[in-house]
Order: sequence, then structure tokens, then C-alpha cells
Amino acid sequence: MIKLKNVSKFYYNKGVIASGFTKVNLEFNMGEFVAITGESGSGKSTLLNVISGLDSYEEGEMYINGEETSHYSEKDFEDYRRKYIGNIFQNFNLVNSYSVYQNIELVLLLNGARKKDIKQQVLELIKKVDLYKFRNTKVSKLSGGQKQRVAIARALAKNTPIIIADEPTGNLDSKSAVGIIKLLSEIAKDKLVIIVTHNYEQVEPYITRKIKMHDGKVLEDKVIKKVTINDDKNHAISYKNITFGNKLRLGLRNTFNIIPKFLLLFAVYLFITVALMGEYASFKQEEHQASVAGYNYVFQEASPNRIVINKKDRTPFTDDDFKQIAKLNNIKSIEKRDILLDMYVHISGDNNFYIGGPVKSIDSLSDKLAFGRLPEADNEIVIGGNKYDYYLSELKDELMDADLYLADYSYGGIDKNLKLKVVGIVYYDDYQDIIYCGDKLLEQINNNIMKEYNYTRILFMNNYYESNYYSTYFNVRPNKKVSPGKVIVSSDLNWSCEYENCINKNLKVEVSNIYYDDSLNLTISNTYNRNNMNTLLGIDDYDQNNGAIFISESDYNRLFNKGIYQSSVFVDDDREIDTVVKDLDKLGYHPLALKNTLVTDELPIIRLVKTIVTIILVFTLFFISYFIIKIILKSRNVYFSTIRMLGGTRKISKQLLIIELLAVTNLVYFLFLGFLYLNSLQVINFRFVNDMINYLKFSDYVILYLILIGMSYLISIKYAKKLFKNSVIKTLVEEV
Repeated sequence: MIKLKNVSKFYYNKGVIASGFTKVNLEFNMGEFVAITGESGSGKSTLLNVISGLDSYEEGEMYINGEETSHYSEKDFEDYRRKYIGNIFQNFNLVNSYSVYQNIELVLLLNGARKKDIKQQVLELIKKVDLYKFRNTKVSKLSGGQKQRVAIARALAKNTPIIIADEPTGNLDSKSAVGIIKLLSEIAKDKLVIIVTHNYEQVEPYITRKIKMHDGKVLEDKVIKKVTINDDKNHAISYKNITFGNKLRLGLRNTFNIIPKFLLLFAVYLFITVALMGEYASFKQEEHQASVAGYNYVFQEASPNRIVINKKDRTPFTDDDFKQIAKLNNIKSIEKRDILLDMYVHISGDNNFYIGGPVKSIDSLSDKLAFGRLPEADNEIVIGGNKYDYYLSELKDELMDADLYLADYSYGGIDKNLKLKVVGIVYYDDYQDIIYCGDKLLEQINNNIMKEYNYTRILFMNNYYESNYYSTYFNVRPNKKVSPGKVIVSSDLNWSCEYENCINKNLKVEVSNIYYDDSLNLTISNTYNRNNMNTLLGIDDYDQNNGAIFISESDYNRLFNKGIYQSSVFVDDDREIDTVVKDLDKLGYHPLALKNTLVTDELPIIRLVKTIVTIILVFTLFFISYFIIKIILKSRNVYFSTIRMLGGTRKISKQLLIIELLAVTNLVYFLFLGFLYLNSLQVINFRFVNDMINYLKFSDYVILYLILIGMSYLISIKYAKKLFKNSVIKTLVEEV
């Protein structure tokens, strides 16, 4: 059954090596009742711990049913203890906060038994050790002898083939001791019973074998009575995995069975909850107050009256859509091409003039011109700005006579195909320039900008090339001289084509954005170089354009200008903006009221600082909480070691710990939510609580709950990792 061959056990403490026992050679078989004797410190209990799989050994080999165990992992020993070993400990190792019934029930629950199926079995065992009237008494209130009987009943409940008993009668009176020895003797007929005792005379009439130890060595191994050895190796008990219901039952039982421990954990988690919620609510409050009067980083035109909309079905707007929106109450105006509200258009030209600002329809200009007239031709513009602006004051005459050009958004250069003319100037107190023009120029600028909201790539000669703002190569541009379905590319690409000739080769343009994906198969009709670029394309500046691919205006518009997908609605009264938002939502639009997105200059810094502070707070709370909880749970080392001694795995022990801490976390969190609710009903009234209620939304409560659960889980894992890193005996005797 069990065989030890030259097995030694050593202890290491601060560089000093001590021997538990040395070169032990023993063999134990079913049906034996073995007594191990010897003075204190002779290695008896250490030998039992090794045989039980509670502690490791350093030398030799221990065999279980002929199988070597030197390679066993802690998980293998857990399985061994669960199948083979029932322990009766000298120090009982009972769960003091459990009743007699619960202590015996525990071992059966760990082995997968259902609670309702084991009641009678537990009660019969309690009667067997004469503790029935104490069945509901906590073992902490029992005498030493009574505790020992509970430990014996627990070992019997496990019904394993091996019973290991360390001084099982040490805390019993002589009459009770004889009864226990007789009971173990009867059990030994079908099992292997090994006991350690100082009172050999007491057990001598019942044992079948005596082993005497001295100074870690076996001095005597004497057979007292011959027994019939059962060679059948199939002695292991069968068991099931503990059910989830039993895990939950034990975890919740552990939560509340020690009131001082529970109250301390409750106080720790209450502190964490209040600290996190208070900090988070304070952050939300400051963010809200700062956003009431500010601006938006994405939307340059951040009027509180503005609502940005797109269609829920992600299709372009139609004229009927705009007519439908215009019929709603509180609608002041609709900006169809709202992207122009948030873009800076750059214009430059003669005399190093450089003007940049948003572009608006000339119809929106209500102020009187300081100089000049309103636009009449498509390329005429009015510039609005501060009267102290050098261009608009000192150089206004030169500016109005200059030839200006629009920046080409496709690569940041100048589009000299379109010559602009300033015909009027209007002054504002604002230092930002504004460009006013007619609808035709608005549409052209809008189309030019829209390309940059697409991800564009070119498939050429089985390779993909990305088209982007920062390079002219493979940058797609419209050109009036290119026919539909054709494309003109740089002669630099000839090197990648067969015979260095790309004419009639295929090229594919793929476009994707948040609204649509499209592609266009084109045929290369010609290639340009420095000498023929002007002839083919009408472009003089070769260096600024080399590498671009030129397609027809109709193909360009098909890819990039499919319609209007985003617009803006301006309301008359921003106090009623939420009503308009709801109306737009019912009509099938996604509305975004910019009033709810405004921030101040300081907010990004505040948000960053607050985020960092919150993260630091979470980490600080985590480590402080872990330190405190570790101290609180230190008393639970015995409990979790007992669980493992009884055959519970490290995984089960860890899960019970997780359930216990999560139970406290949930209780604290939802009780605090109840406290907030009572405050909202004015049953109680605390100012800091009102701040939480006013500035925390449902999603915030969910986020905070997940943070608390995550912290609790990580604390459980961290503590369990430290708790279960050693063998059972080391975990029991060492500080965690």
C-alpha cells in the first residue's frame, strides 16, 4: 500500500538545516493497526505528515500502490489525500467558528456530496463519538476531549482507506481513550490505521505493529499480531467535485461566521467604496461645471445651439430630409455641409499673404462691409477679421488686388487651378478670420475636404499603396483632361511594369469611411513626366505633383462626393435643445447636442490630472486594502489549511476565499446604493451624497461596481497565491 525507501525529511530555517527523519525504510499494508512511538522530537509527527501527503520529502522514494511519488506535484498530493487519507490531528485542526455538525459535514461537501443527502450520515457519526447533544454547538466552546472526538468523527466521515492519527487520545480521559482505540482497531480490519502515541500501554492490546523512533531514525519495527494483507490496490475512494452550490454555501458561511472579521472587512470595503465614489463624483462634478461654458476640440463651431446629425441608416441626406427637419419646432437654420463649420480653410498667394479660418456661406453674413462689395462671381470671397489684423488693415488694398489660391487638402499644396479674389472686408472683435463665399465655391471646398475623411489605397501590380495627406505618391486627384475610367500616373511607376511600360495596365482605387466602401477599376491611359505634365494635365508644378494619380472629375466625385452624410441643426433656444434632440431621434437621426460636449481650456489638464489621481487612488486603495485584509485574513490560514488537509484543492480553497470577499464587496456596495437612494428621497440628507446622486449616471455606477469587484478579485488572487505557495504544513505554520 505505502512503502518508504530511504526517505529523509529536512527543514531549512535561516540557513540552518535540521533533520525531521533520515533514511526511513517502512512498508504499510491494509488491515494493519500501526503505533509509532518515541520521545518528542524523534520525527513521529513529521513522518505522519509525509505519509499523509501534507508535507514533502527531500530524499529517497515513497511509493503509493507501487507508484513513485517523488515527481508528485502539490495537485497530485491533493488528489492522494482526497482519495486515501483521513487525518486525526493532535491539535484537532477544526474550524472553530463551525458547529460540530458543520465540521463533519464539511469533509463530505468537499467531496461533492449534496447537503440534503448527508444529514443522517453526519448525525450517526456524531452519535458514534457521543456528541449528539453538542451537534449545533460551535467547537470553540468544546473541551479538548470533545474536540478530539469531533476530529475523529470527521475522519470517519471521509471513509478513506488510510487513517492517520497524531495522538488521537491525548486529550481524552482514560475511559474515552479506550473507546476511541477500540473504534480505530475495528476500523483497521478494513483499513490501514497509523497512530502516533506516547501512551503505548494504552494501545498495546489493540495494535498489530509497533514502530519506535529516535532522533529521526527507526529503532524498532515489530509485528505484534499478524494480519492478512489485502493485495488489492483498488482501495481509493471515489468522489465528485464539489458542487457550485456547496462552494457558494461555504463561501457565504465563511463570510458571516466570524463577526469581528466580517465587520473589519465590511469597514475596509466601505472605505474603498466611499473613497472611489467620492473621488469619481468630484471629478464628474468639476467636469460638468467646466463644460457649461467652453468649446469642443473636435467641433470648432461649438455653439450651444448646434446639433450635429446623421441618419441612423447611414445613408446620405435628401432634400426631403432637410424639409422634414425644417418643420420641427425650435429650428433656426440647417447647415447642410456642416463639415465646413469645423474646418480651417487656408488661402495664400502674392506678397506672402496667408489667411486661414472657417468658411461660411455669404448668406450668413449680416454685418456691414467695412470695405469693398459682396461676391458676384464664383471665385470671389469676403474676408472677416479683426480691424487690427495687419493684412486686413495696413495691407487691405494689396490684399484685395492680389491673386490668391486655395490650399489643396489632398497634399497640403496650392491648387492653382482655382484663382480667388478678395472683393470685400468686414471687421469683428474676434481675432479669427472668417471666409465668406457663394454656394459654388462652398461645394468645391467641401468636396476637396471630404477626401481626407476617407481611407484610400491603390492596388497596382498586385501591391497595395496607401494614399494619404503626407505624400504626393499615389495621392488621388481630379483632373479635367482625364477621361472617365482612365488614370494618368507618374512615369516613375514604369519600373514596376513589364518592359517598363504601364500604359493599359489596370489600377484599382479603394475608398472606405464610416458610411460606405467603394472601389473603381481604372486603366492607365498615359504616364506623365517633367516634360509632358503640362501638356497632359495642364499642371506646371511637377515637383509638387509628381507621384499623384490623376482621374476624371466624374470618377473622383463618384468615389469621394457621394452626398451629404452629416449636417448640423441650429436651434433658437438652447434651453429646449433636449426636446429637439428627442424629435430628431424619433425621425431616424443620430443627434449630438454640442452643448453637452463643451469643455474649457483647462479641462484636458484637469481630466488628465484627475485620471492620474484616480488611478493612483485605485492602486493605493488596492495595496492598503490588501495589507489590511491580509492582516484580517491571517486568522483564516488555519481554515484554508484545514480545507486542504481534508482533501480540498488549492483551487477550491481559492474559490472559497474569492466568494467570501466578493460577498462582502457586494453587500457593502448595494447597501451604499440603498443609502444613496434614501438620500434621493430626502429620508436622509448629506451634501456629499447629493453630489454623487447629481453627477453619477447609471453607467458610472456600473464602472465603479466593476472596479470594486475587480479589486476584490485581485486581492483574493494575490492573497491566495501567497497563502498556497507552500505545502499544507508550511502554510499552516508560517506567517502569510
